[in-house]
Amino acid sequence: MTGPVVYTRIPECDPALVAAAAERGVADLHEALGAVTGRMLLMDPRMRPLDLTMRVAGPAVTAFNYPGDNLMMHQALYLAGKGQVLVMANGGGHQGALWGELAGHYAQQKGIAGLVADAAVRDAAQLVELGFPVWSSAIHASHPEKRGPGAVNVPVVCGGVIVNPGDIIVGDADGVLVIPPEHLKRAVDGARERAAKEDGVRQKLAAGATLYDILGIGKAIVASGAEIRDTTWQQDQAKKA
Repeated sequence: MTGPVVYTRIPECDPALVAAAAERGVADLHEALGAVTGRMLLMDPRMRPLDLTMRVAGPAVTAFNYPGDNLMMHQALYLAGKGQVLVMANGGGHQGALWGELAGHYAQQKGIAGLVADAAVRDAAQLVELGFPVWSSAIHASHPEKRGPGAVNVPVVCGGVIVNPGDIIVGDADGVLVIPPEHLKRAVDGARERAAKEDGVRQKLAAGATLYDILGIGKAIVASGAEIRDTTWQQDQAKKA
């Protein structure tokens, strides 16, 4: 890719797996992907939902917008279909809001699942009232131009993560996770196992067990080499004076 380009299609993914991912939280899916992959695919904490009750899951339709411009956002919005998630980037700048209430209204009519934008959005209160799921790195009223250049359905960097067209995006109150299709089944299966394990922990807590013992914190403290002193810090300092 050497200049402005628009790809009209994205790779397909098993809709049953996408639906299964939608039932799981970002934290469980993130943990299921492992210490390395899970961290690499979790977007920066700047990516926050407009409302903590918002959730989203679906394949990514991507767009790179020139800073201060949202022309390619509109092209991606036109192409995106039911259940898909728009993923927008402009280099992370806040100038030129990429999204607003009218775009959200149109997207909702089309059945688009939500928006993730490493850029500013505006009309935040109206979008929350509309109930259209939006994650962004900023809220800012700045006027956007519509000149380009840019690109649609190419790899983009959003929230510090490379997002390829068709990657599965999952977002909730804890953030946004990018799951390449080849990792989706592993993430879903692992998240189910984690959820079942946590149900077991809740049952033990209800029976009177402590989280300290269930998680083996005492052993971990010993393994860390931490010295436990049965006194206060102030008393310990007084003895040294």
